[in-house]
Amino acid sequence: MRVLLAGGGSAGHTSPLLATADALRRLDPATEVTCLGTREGLEARLVPEAGLPLEVVPRVPLPRRPGPDLLRTPARLRAARAAAIAIVDRVRPDVVVGFGGYVSVPAYLAARKRGLPIVVHEGNAIAGVANRLGARMTTHVATSFPGTALPHAVCTGLPIRRLISTMDRAALREEALAAFGLRADLPTLLVTGGSQGAARINAAASGAAPALAAAGVQVLHIVGPKHELTVEQGDVPYVVLNYVDRMDLAYAAADAVLCRSGSNTVTEVSGVGLPAVYVPLPIGNGEQSLNARPVVDAGGGLLVADEALTPEWVAASVPGLLTDAERLATMGSAARGVIPLDADEKLARMVLDAGASRARSGS
Repeated sequence: MRVLLAGGGSAGHTSPLLATADALRRLDPATEVTCLGTREGLEARLVPEAGLPLEVVPRVPLPRRPGPDLLRTPARLRAARAAAIAIVDRVRPDVVVGFGGYVSVPAYLAARKRGLPIVVHEGNAIAGVANRLGARMTTHVATSFPGTALPHAVCTGLPIRRLISTMDRAALREEALAAFGLRADLPTLLVTGGSQGAARINAAASGAAPALAAAGVQVLHIVGPKHELTVEQGDVPYVVLNYVDRMDLAYAAADAVLCRSGSNTVTEVSGVGLPAVYVPLPIGNGEQSLNARPVVDAGGGLLVADEALTPEWVAASVPGLLTDAERLATMGSAARGVIPLDADEKLARMVLDAGASRARSGS
């Protein structure tokens, strides 16, 4: 079976795409997977690094409000659709899978033009424009969170890397602490704003560094590839990194996390049983607040508005959490299991079934 996976632009689309590709090949090694993305997104680096072929279409942002970009969108979309049709004709997939974002719209349109089965996966609690369109073209629709308003939706969870979903944090902890130069006798706060970093989170955490150090809380702070941060060092480590390839080690070193609440972050952090302070990105449709809500409602995390996250808030709220081992254990247990970690195989089986139905129909 040949499968075309469309997604990219950000880790929120690229990471589940790669996890699904791994699951497809694990379930059926004969499956031929091709990815569809853009030259500008993370997929341009991550897909080839994963050993997968990448086809590209022009990037077509979908403006949220009227303006010059909206007027240019139809022509851009026609060009992207034509490019996607040419790729579909060359690759000849049996099924097309979209993960939302810029790339999925031309992929859905090309699949419909050629009469191919479509599978839609929505990563966020609120569906984006691309997947609202795609879901109208198929009955094969999967969501990461319950209650997402899409027709025919089945909640599978979000596909994440098996490196994360199968990890043993306790077994990795000693290696992880050594890898980052952290102490084994202190609790660790992991700070991350996602693949690109978050200025608000960076400023709030670093501004509270003296209070964290005074409480004996060490910090592993991933600031993002384009951010710079200098924190005065004392006896309590405050490790600043631009990027971490081995997030399994970062999670193993951590006792709690201060982070955004993108779907990938929520799934990974809660799935490995880490308490978290979730700070939703204050733009979009409010989907990041809803992404974290099931974990927060279960007692596995705290939700703090972006504008409320200040150095003063971190200094007043986070040291007490990190130094309360019983509270950390209770929150970690509550977080674990809220969101399923086998979504990669569930979605892969949906994809294989969709492709098989086309073969059975003789198309």
